[in-house]
Amino acid sequence: MQFLKRIVLRENFAPSLLSLFINPFYFARRGLYKAVNDFSARISGKVLDVGCGTKPYQKLFLNAREYVGLELDTETNRNSKNADFFYDGKVFPFDAAEFDSLVVNQVFEHVFNPSEFLAELNRVVRLEGMLLLTVPFVWDEHEQPYDYARYSSFGLKAVLAASGFEVVEARKTSADIAVVFQLINAYLFKLTVTKSTLLNVMVCFFLMAPFNIVGALMAKILPGSDDLYLDNVVIAKKVSNA
Repeated sequence: MQFLKRIVLRENFAPSLLSLFINPFYFARRGLYKAVNDFSARISGKVLDVGCGTKPYQKLFLNAREYVGLELDTETNRNSKNADFFYDGKVFPFDAAEFDSLVVNQVFEHVFNPSEFLAELNRVVRLEGMLLLTVPFVWDEHEQPYDYARYSSFGLKAVLAASGFEVVEARKTSADIAVVFQLINAYLFKLTVTKSTLLNVMVCFFLMAPFNIVGALMAKILPGSDDLYLDNVVIAKKVSNA
């Protein structure tokens, strides 16, 4: 069973062809992995991963001299996350301009005080330091009750600019019919999920994998859409102090 759990964990964040059959979030995680991997070369030096979780993408940042994980200080996070430091939800425990780059992956929608959060990001990164930020656009409420916002590409660019960051490059993941099939599987997952990894894999194989396969085929046939997509992934540069 531990072997199966390791496979599921690996496929959850770095989807291969196998994920079509065992990962109900195949399209979302595939899009994120590809975008983060493509942008990873711009993240270098001393890197701070805010809301790092288990640091699932750390291995992609080959130019990182040092990789530091930060998490909110809760008992759950201390027991289950791979953070190096914890903070009170307001002030990061670091000096000004201590980092060369920042990574904030699927965290920003859980921040109730976005302007204060962005000000802290700005404070701890050096001038012209880089920020890799991912945030969902079309997605269900998750990690309730700590799901506070969704950002369009325009809204994200505006709030970053107001906090001293300039968007250098942006990408929208699954900007095609796959977004519809991903939402179907997200719905089915919440209806069927259990505490058993084996049972969840079996349900995904028989119930959700067909939607993954059909969605992947349809995405190759039908035109894409810049208006309906799963996630925003942006590379931004600090251009001024907040």
